[in-house]
Amino acid sequence: MSFISVKNVWQQYGDQVVLEGLNLSIAEGEFCTLVGASGCGKSTFLRLLLGQEVASKGTIQLDGQPLAKEPDSTRGVVFQRYSVFPHLSVLDNVALGLELPRSGLLGRLFGAAKRDARDQAATLLHKVGLDHALDKYPTQLSGGMQQRLAIAQALIMKPRVLLLDEPFGALDPGIRKDMHALLLELWRETKLTVFMVTHDLSEGFNLGTRLLVFDKVRIDPHAPGAYGARITYDIPLNSDRRAARVALDSLKTA
Repeated sequence: MSFISVKNVWQQYGDQVVLEGLNLSIAEGEFCTLVGASGCGKSTFLRLLLGQEVASKGTIQLDGQPLAKEPDSTRGVVFQRYSVFPHLSVLDNVALGLELPRSGLLGRLFGAAKRDARDQAATLLHKVGLDHALDKYPTQLSGGMQQRLAIAQALIMKPRVLLLDEPFGALDPGIRKDMHALLLELWRETKLTVFMVTHDLSEGFNLGTRLLVFDKVRIDPHAPGAYGARITYDIPLNSDRRAARVALDSLKTA
């Protein structure tokens, strides 16, 4: 049985069809990169997986159960814009993810429970290379360091699925390369199932174990919103990188 099952999923807003007829079977531990033209529904699909939206038609199952209709601890997410709390230190930004679910109405932990949360946060921040910045605030960090912080926030709850929406799009090429290495290291260590949206075709080709190409194959000039995007290529990269390269080349010339 697949870990994530997507069956005949459509997403439509009024008369605008964004996604149509998506069918996927994802094994646990796969790293799926999502590529395609702007506006073809990649981020919409990510929101469906996160639970921010509910599909207009079809079903998504996680480990044999219907996907929860709201975000929960099984799914972590990292966006291109840093989703950090500017008024909290680096350590508190990450520890807060453990504190809020366990602290009830008070919103914070105390004593041994608080020390445990902060110790776990510090260990994770060490893994992402921020152990030297525990007491700094996000505004004191570079773009790459802020994205490392956002990744730590997502991982502190030990999710089973990590969703990444253009996480490195705003970073310089050198920093991006470092973030690629960090992400792959964390993925291999945690064995998370990863979905990563990217507009960088080389990034999608090189990072993932599976490439999903989104494209709108049916177009009616008289009704531009009548049809949505489909997954036109679904390529296991480890076994067929030549086919993946053909898919990417077709996108570049489209």
